[in-house]
Amino acid sequence: MTAVPPESPVTEGVRSLEVRWIFPGQLETAVARWFGRFPAGTESREDTYLLDPQLPGLSVKVRGGGALEVKAYRGSPGILDLPGRARGHLEAWHKWSFPFSPLSPDSAGPAGWMPVRKRRRISRFSLASGHIVPHAPELGQQPRCEVELTEVRTRGQHWWTLGFEATGPASLLRS
Repeated sequence: MTAVPPESPVTEGVRSLEVRWIFPGQLETAVARWFGRFPAGTESREDTYLLDPQLPGLSVKVRGGGALEVKAYRGSPGILDLPGRARGHLEAWHKWSFPFSPLSPDSAGPAGWMPVRKRRRISRFSLASGHIVPHAPELGQQPRCEVELTEVRTRGQHWWTLGFEATGPASLLRS
């Protein structure tokens, strides 16, 4: 007789290659207008990040009160350099997501956690026949890239970020 483990809501995780720029202040209108050229979904939510204890190479957050997300840093394969435009460190991550229910919807967060309000605009692209095309959010393991423009508010400060996150087969992430 063989015991069958219960169905797990956790998958093997997702490998990604990311680059993100973080800027102080409110999102500039010109940047929002530029990003508006692309089809995008929007969402507003509050994520809560674990700051203490510090876990080098590990990022832990509660996403919108509904999922515990853990990201393990896997190193940097180099620099993304677009001469005259942008330069940033590429970061490889392995991410897992677990269902999560807060202890109480109105409770203050425990010590060591920091709430962050976000308004995100996300455009999704995939590689089809050698061309980059907009696509639907769920395409299995096909190579894809999410481009995210996010307005952030935490501890009374405004920030905004621009990030690219490639997912899919490891051999295609950089391209």
